[in-house]
Amino acid sequence: MTLDQIQTVAFAGIILFAGYGVRRIIPPLARYNIPAPVVGGLIVAAAITVARARGVTLFTFATTLQTPLMIAFFTTIGFGASLSLLRVGGPAVVIFFLASTIMAIVQNAIGAAVAWGLGQPPLLGVLAGSVTLTGGPATGLAFAPLFEQAGVPGAATVAVAAAMVGIVSGGIVGAPVGTWLISRTGAGQPHPMPHRRVPVATNIAEDHLPEPAPRAPEGEDVEAYGLLKAVVLILAAMWAGSWLTIWFASKGITLPAYIGAMLVAAALRNLDDGTKLVGVSQRTIDDLGGAALSLFLVMALMTLRLWDLVGLALPLIVMLTAQVIAIAAVAAWPMFRLMGKDYEAAVMSAGFVGFMLGTTANAMANMEALVQRYRPAPKAFLVVPMVGAFFIDFTNALIITACLNIWR
Repeated sequence: MTLDQIQTVAFAGIILFAGYGVRRIIPPLARYNIPAPVVGGLIVAAAITVARARGVTLFTFATTLQTPLMIAFFTTIGFGASLSLLRVGGPAVVIFFLASTIMAIVQNAIGAAVAWGLGQPPLLGVLAGSVTLTGGPATGLAFAPLFEQAGVPGAATVAVAAAMVGIVSGGIVGAPVGTWLISRTGAGQPHPMPHRRVPVATNIAEDHLPEPAPRAPEGEDVEAYGLLKAVVLILAAMWAGSWLTIWFASKGITLPAYIGAMLVAAALRNLDDGTKLVGVSQRTIDDLGGAALSLFLVMALMTLRLWDLVGLALPLIVMLTAQVIAIAAVAAWPMFRLMGKDYEAAVMSAGFVGFMLGTTANAMANMEALVQRYRPAPKAFLVVPMVGAFFIDFTNALIITACLNIWR
């Protein structure tokens, strides 16, 4: 069955909500923070792979809208990167951010070294490094075409496989590392807290960036006008960002399609912070970004060539094992000491494991497990998501780009 652009997006939306349903039926998927778009998309990819083995083609998708959805999501991340958040977080955010950036570089060095030792291209190790671990599945899929062009076969499939292993590992390893560190801080016996919902990572920006007063021209619906303004802002940043990306390309610098838009969005956010000229609603921007991300992930995963993993399974296992050990070791010693060697530092170290191997959701879940058992850690819940959900995306993209330009 051949689907056109509208049919493909509609099918992706249906599969997305099927993924939510599967997560409800199989609780471990939610417990380990496996995103619903990933669940639904991988089910379709697996079905297509099984059908292909029997000589049957189930679906042919039109993925023209996949890239614009991906760029739109990263543009909304740019709008959240306000420098005022660094001031809110204070020196702890800057230290945690710099340490995480250095570790992203180390991840790629470890991955490249292990890949070279196994007779694989170094860029395969980078793909199984900060691209998919620090970056997560969205960053992995965004960079996959560039890695394909640089000589890494099946880059998209490898990216998703590495990201999924990272998400599960980040959920399994983080809390035990934090618990062990807490035992060293003298935090005392557990003091269970009343149950509360795990904070959503992007709410950090929403909570600390002023929301403009809702207003609209006379005769216009206020909510519809605010939504329209946010859509136009995202599209304008994407448009200007495309020209910035073209300029970088003219200088011989290889960049993923979203970097230009993300940089423009960050510039617009900080300009608006100072002038209040436009009135950017981070809440609306985040909602639109979440929708774009979900549809992008489903569309990208539905078209995965899972059979590309056959020859790379063993090297990938070795590389990812090395990465998990390295992150756990860094969290247990230098990161813990760097952040103050106290209870808050232990909770932040557990969060560090979560987002350096998986996603910010993993980091929040790891920290929530600790504070539910012991006591609140307000500084950790400010510092970790601020770095994991916003600032690390910028430096990680630059690090990955440098690796591509060095080893391609």
